[in-house]
Amino acid sequence: MSQYLPPRPPADKAVTAPIRFVRQRRDRRNFETVVMQILLALMGGISVFFLAMFFITIGYRLAYSGRIFPGMSVAGVDVSGMKPVEAAVKLQTVLTYPTSGRIVLRDGENVWIESPVRLGMVFDPVASAQAAFEMGRKGNIFSMLDTQWNASQVGLDVPPVVVLDQRLAHSYLQNLAAQIDQPVLEASLVIDGLNVSTTPGQVGRRLNVDATLVYLTVQMQSFRDGEVRLVIEEQTPEVLDAAPQAEAARRLLSGPFTLSIPNVRAGDPGPWQIQPLELAPMLRVGRIYDAAGNAQYVIKPDRSMLKPYLENIARQTDRAEENARFIFNEETLQLELIRQATIGYKLDFLGTLDEIEAAVAAGQNSAYLRLNITEPKVADDATAAQLGITQLVSAQTTYFYGSSAPRLQNIQAAAANFHGVLVAPGETFSMGKYLGDISLDNGYAEALIIYGGRTIKGVGGGVCQVSTTLFRTAFFGGFPINERSAHAYRVSYYEQRADGSIDQRLAGLDATVYFPLVDFKFTNDTPHWLLMETYFNGPARTLTWKFYSTSDGRSVTYDTTGPLNVIPAPPPVIQVNEELKEGETKQVDWAADGADVIINRVVMRDGKIYFADKFQTHYEPWRAVCEYGPGTEEPEKLLKKRNLCQ
Repeated sequence: MSQYLPPRPPADKAVTAPIRFVRQRRDRRNFETVVMQILLALMGGISVFFLAMFFITIGYRLAYSGRIFPGMSVAGVDVSGMKPVEAAVKLQTVLTYPTSGRIVLRDGENVWIESPVRLGMVFDPVASAQAAFEMGRKGNIFSMLDTQWNASQVGLDVPPVVVLDQRLAHSYLQNLAAQIDQPVLEASLVIDGLNVSTTPGQVGRRLNVDATLVYLTVQMQSFRDGEVRLVIEEQTPEVLDAAPQAEAARRLLSGPFTLSIPNVRAGDPGPWQIQPLELAPMLRVGRIYDAAGNAQYVIKPDRSMLKPYLENIARQTDRAEENARFIFNEETLQLELIRQATIGYKLDFLGTLDEIEAAVAAGQNSAYLRLNITEPKVADDATAAQLGITQLVSAQTTYFYGSSAPRLQNIQAAAANFHGVLVAPGETFSMGKYLGDISLDNGYAEALIIYGGRTIKGVGGGVCQVSTTLFRTAFFGGFPINERSAHAYRVSYYEQRADGSIDQRLAGLDATVYFPLVDFKFTNDTPHWLLMETYFNGPARTLTWKFYSTSDGRSVTYDTTGPLNVIPAPPPVIQVNEELKEGETKQVDWAADGADVIINRVVMRDGKIYFADKFQTHYEPWRAVCEYGPGTEEPEKLLKKRNLCQ
């Protein structure tokens, strides 16, 4: 575009005012006129279009005044060009679906077939014809034109107007529910004695009438035969089948239930059996759940009823571990095994109950006991060098002339418990621990014992000969004595020399045991094991106790006051015994003077006093007691003649 430039004024002339270029207004007015003409033309065209559409619609409606537009059908029945009354008659005649239609309701293999009318459906042909007539006559002009056009080109099918009696349909479905519904039932498992019975569970089912009614309504409104899905809600029981557990219970009760020690060794007790008739009352039916929450029955034993059985078993299984027992061969300086080591058992009640529960749940007829096992410190293959046993370090012999046969039996039985026993370095040895139960069943006999201030007959009389011999062996071996109790009165057996005479220097060197109330204890305070051997000689009336170890050089000296503060024995008591015959007499207690004895012991090692101790003993004066049978004349003279209670 060219631009007008005004001529420059001469340099010598001054410029008095600016000169502007002004465009003419005629061009703008022409543009506005053209735009206005276009808008007027467009508005006129639209108006003509609407007028044309209006007249077409009016014309179409006038052409089909009182008649249904072409292309219209109801449920597939053509009603084009018909008057509503005519269409209603035709629909009434042709559409017999409410009575001839079939609605199928299915529950698995159970099928129900009904006509819509029995399910509460009523067809309204007049309303259906009127609905077809009104198609293309309502709405704005565009929607009416669209409906008329689509009907004429592709056809429009108008849904029939039906009325559904919900009460009738609901009642029908309620009747179905009565046939379909069933409660949820858990499987049952009953153990009655040796009989095991089971009943399978049942899945709970409930017809959801309201939800099914929705599907039924939709199907009937389609005016077509079809199948309606019954909405059935199911509830599965926690346990549907108890047959496996029932079979397990039957296996359990088919024979005895056996409990045994695992890896059984020679000499171990067991096995033990619970017979079916004993086991059946113990079985309980429980329920367990897996990680997913699924349940199943499980057969469990009643732990409280099993407890007495396990307590009885524990009395047979529980035992302390025992070291192997040896004797020391003084010629070869080696140990010779005389009794194998014993592993310690302690019944684990809870663990064993768990084992039994697992076996019962699996239907198994046996289970292992769960035991806490303690290995002995000294095994069968131990050697003298390993234990530090090289020599005899102490030995003592006591004498008991005049002992009765039962007393000899008790001394032998008690001494045997200690033959070959090992005492660990630093261990405090308890005689009561190894003495065991003094009873007739364990080889003891009835002999005289001191009890309740009297000398009476009791099981185990003479055992104190063994404790006295041990006391002297530990005393003269220089070992610390931790616990020692003297007899209530002086007993001649414990003061005898080898020739049978009484040595009063042995007074105060006796020891009694009445476990667990009274015990004898000493400590092996050496760094070596100590081996004890006991040797009973019945004909010689002797008991010898030996200690084998390695000497640390200790030696023992002692002194004794002998009997002090002697109190003569009280006069004898002579009394009647209803169990004795006339003329029969018996001495049941023997006189002994009371006294006090003090013994001082000094143990030397490496030329120095290692330790010193004192043993103080008080003996009560003891009266003799003699008895005679009823009717015995002058019992005192008779006792004197027989040298009793003198």
